[in-house]
Amino acid sequence: MNENSRHALVRLLQLASPVLPVGAYTYSQGLEWAVESGRIRDEPSAGRWIGDLLAFAVGRFEAPLVARLMRHWDAGDAVAIARLNADFLASRESAELRAETVQMGFSFGRLLTELRDPALDALRTELARLPEIAFPTAWSGLATLWRIDPGTALCGYLWSWLENQVMAALKAVPLGQAAGQRLLTELGRMVPSIAESALVLSENDWSNLTPAFALCCARHETQYSRLFRS
Repeated sequence: MNENSRHALVRLLQLASPVLPVGAYTYSQGLEWAVESGRIRDEPSAGRWIGDLLAFAVGRFEAPLVARLMRHWDAGDAVAIARLNADFLASRESAELRAETVQMGFSFGRLLTELRDPALDALRTELARLPEIAFPTAWSGLATLWRIDPGTALCGYLWSWLENQVMAALKAVPLGQAAGQRLLTELGRMVPSIAESALVLSENDWSNLTPAFALCCARHETQYSRLFRS
């Protein structure tokens, strides 16, 4: 690995870090209601829930969308970027999920300003043209600017999502720290193949059809007692 590759890896670790100040840790994406309703009650059921979402929702819609966005950022295709940004916003199954990605996208845009790096000016300008910024749009733009390999970037993006879901399960079920590490070890094995498939998946084959997930996200909006914002 040369110096440029190592630098790109460090930047990816920064983008995938749970301390990235976009508020991801405040969201459970319906997992909290899945716990409330009894769908998730222990380590195995948490693993099934998170694994299914990783494979059939995030892996078949959000990940290929990030990959395609990176191509369009690299090509400077603002029209295609705006279209995919709007498509992602329209795909959010509940008001909370939509508010989540918009808040995280807004926070990401603010972070670009606070980094005080003139090299980010063009990216900030392009994002500012969008009425609302979806988180994958902003994330993919910076990953592209930092010259992170798309396949590696997708692994980082998927890992970040997976880690956040496991952290939510640790708090909501609750699970112990060792259970969380077992889940990350087991589910993490899925990440490379999902990322590889996402790179080549045709847009006509993208799908986030997960009815139980959509219902849990909607029901969470009226959940009486909760820790998370979605």
